[in-house]
Amino acid sequence: MAQGTVQVTHGGASRWRRRSGEYPTLSAALAVAGDGDVLSIGPGTYRENLVLEHAVTLRGLEGGVGSVRIAPVDGVALTVRASAVIQDLYLEGQDRAAPALLVEEGSPELTDLRVNTRSAAGIEVRGSGARPLVRRCTVENPTGVGIAVLDGGGGVFEECEVVAAGQTGVSVRGGARPRLERCRIHHATGAGIGVTGEGSGLEALGCEVYEIKGAGVQIAARATARLTDCSVHRTSADGVTLDTDAVLTLADCDIHDIPENAVDLRSRSVLTLSRTTVRRFGRNGLSVWDPGTRVVAESCEIHDSTGDYPAVWVSDGATASLDSCRVHDVPDALFVLDRGSRVDVVDSDLSQVRNTAVSVSDGATAQLDDCRIREAATGAWFRDHGSGGTLANCTVDSVQTGVIVTKGADPVLERCTVSSPTEAGFYVSAGGRGTFTACRVTGSSGFGFHVIDGSRTTLATCHTERCARGGYEFAEDGPVTEDCTSDESGPRLAAQSAAAGGTGGAQAGIRTLAADRSPAAPTADVPPARTGEPDAERATPARGSGEVLGHLDALVGLDSVKREVRALTDMIEVGRRRQQAGLKAASVRRHLVFTGSPGTGKTTVARLYGEILASLGVLERGHLVEVSRVDLVGEHIGSTAIRTQEAFDRARGGVLFIDEAYALAPEDSGRDFGREAIDTLVKLMEDHRDAVVVIVAGYTAEMDRFLTVNPGVASRFSRTITFGDYGPEELLRIVEQQAEEHEYRLGEDTPKALLAYFTDLPKGPAFGNGRTARQTFEAMVERHAGRVAQLADPGTDELTLLFPEDLPVLPGLPGPTAALPAEAL
Repeated sequence: MAQGTVQVTHGGASRWRRRSGEYPTLSAALAVAGDGDVLSIGPGTYRENLVLEHAVTLRGLEGGVGSVRIAPVDGVALTVRASAVIQDLYLEGQDRAAPALLVEEGSPELTDLRVNTRSAAGIEVRGSGARPLVRRCTVENPTGVGIAVLDGGGGVFEECEVVAAGQTGVSVRGGARPRLERCRIHHATGAGIGVTGEGSGLEALGCEVYEIKGAGVQIAARATARLTDCSVHRTSADGVTLDTDAVLTLADCDIHDIPENAVDLRSRSVLTLSRTTVRRFGRNGLSVWDPGTRVVAESCEIHDSTGDYPAVWVSDGATASLDSCRVHDVPDALFVLDRGSRVDVVDSDLSQVRNTAVSVSDGATAQLDDCRIREAATGAWFRDHGSGGTLANCTVDSVQTGVIVTKGADPVLERCTVSSPTEAGFYVSAGGRGTFTACRVTGSSGFGFHVIDGSRTTLATCHTERCARGGYEFAEDGPVTEDCTSDESGPRLAAQSAAAGGTGGAQAGIRTLAADRSPAAPTADVPPARTGEPDAERATPARGSGEVLGHLDALVGLDSVKREVRALTDMIEVGRRRQQAGLKAASVRRHLVFTGSPGTGKTTVARLYGEILASLGVLERGHLVEVSRVDLVGEHIGSTAIRTQEAFDRARGGVLFIDEAYALAPEDSGRDFGREAIDTLVKLMEDHRDAVVVIVAGYTAEMDRFLTVNPGVASRFSRTITFGDYGPEELLRIVEQQAEEHEYRLGEDTPKALLAYFTDLPKGPAFGNGRTARQTFEAMVERHAGRVAQLADPGTDELTLLFPEDLPVLPGLPGPTAALPAEAL
């Protein structure tokens, strides 16, 4: 298309200004135009880099987008530094280091533009003085960002569309704060919408984000955002992610058809949801991690999971609050685990749950008030020591078991009713505790209250009726009861009453308070701190190298790994003895590279390696500090070096274990701060070579690439140790070890069935090796429990033997959240 002419119409009558006229180029027309002038551009292709310094109107042929093309060879096609009006243009760019359209100043109006480019960004708004109004513009940029708002920029984007982006669809950084109204962002390779950095913010109204190869919406590093009446769907990664003090509000939004987590929060992020729907997700609907991270949800609905994970997952000290919400048609509704984690649920419905509606474990707390649980395998399960909370005024209907309390868990239940359970209404075993006040069980096909295994439970003013096997079934050394009643009488209850010293009548078969006031059972040991937490970092080795090497030898498989570690240990030990004898010792670099698939024991071996080095006097403490990219890489220039230094300092005297280290150097890193972490780490390893042992770990191919990103990286590591995948026989041995540890036995045909199971098990990216073996055992225990619970009086064989029918059904992998503690049976 040939270049046309440009008609300039002056907007004023000053005699000092040139008359209107035609100009052969846009640059010539702009040179004479002033504020208020109109530049009407004839059809054609203009290979010029335009800069608008005045408040002119620049327009192409009305209604003919594409007839006027601004297509320079390189650089920015159009730079705007004034409150101009720009209409009906087609912009192209070829410079991957610059945007196609750049707004640097003023409040220009951009209407009906088509940006089809291969630039760093399609439209970029940069600077605190840039506040454009962008209407009905379309951006296609398969190599870079669709729309970027940076460095304090802002503006309003109305009915705009990013039809393709090689990176983020809409990127907001550096304190920018734009507003999107009725926009569509789709077919982006990075996040659909990304907002990052302190002071950065976004408001989106009526927008749609879909067909995204990364996360749909990503808020990070103290950024804030509010989405109202928006839809996020069909992503390849998580639907919405928040990380590092991010704050997000979702109101009247719909998040659906997400293969991973619908919403994932970490590192002190805060999410507020109101009248929002989360549906058809492959992992968690809400996934909430880390101390300080919290979710507040009101009048929301989470349903129709397509995977095998809990709808709501709260762990590592995070908190969640659900008010007037509905969770239904999911494998598990709500899982809260880890000390410090807490959920508060008010006036909500949990229904059509295939497994457990509410699971509380590892010291977590759950508070449910005026909630309704129905059509679940288990209504609520308080699993272990330190786990507890309160259920008040809750109803549990049409479940197998209403409430389970095991292994020292100690919840409080007040005025709760369990109706029509197929097994027990309330089941307490394995040293579980709990206080039940004014609770009721009606229409149970099993017992009303079933308390066994020395569980020191307290029951007051409870009532049962129409329970097929009896209202109350207690072990001889059973719970404390007061004023509990049942509608039942007969020989069974009379026999219980005689054995228990009860009073008969309305309280037949129930212990009295005075007769059962005994000391509380001793509490279980507090579980050890997770790797990387302060308590774990303070731990010092108490074993000699021989004992630790024996522990290493006892691990299943890993023969080549054991040989490598022993050879390295022998070198260090001989070197130490040579020094003691006054001889020169060979310099041994102790830093290692671990490669292999997840679940092959890399972290376990790293921990043992630290203990070995401490026992040999090479390291002062031998503790393990485990970190990943998020712990090392900051959001601002200079912050990455600080974070990396802090992690290195925590590991002094021990081992710094960097999992998925290749994430520090992504293939399309550009200006990514991960390389700063690598550079800082290389220097620290040289300056403090005797203070810390560094182990980097990850997939084999990715780690090979990682070792090439910095000339000093490969030279700092003495050797690479490859962790091969476990074979079916080794996975079987892990299951056998788990069974022995938890006092189970494998039936005669079970090992053969397990071998066939592990042989046929899909070995995709999610396959967890040793982790999968442990999850398989846990799934077998759960299926065994469902089978044995139907037996009236199971013997020792029934309680301990696992048979082939207890194996989970292929092709689904057993989920980690479906694990059943063996001691609960």
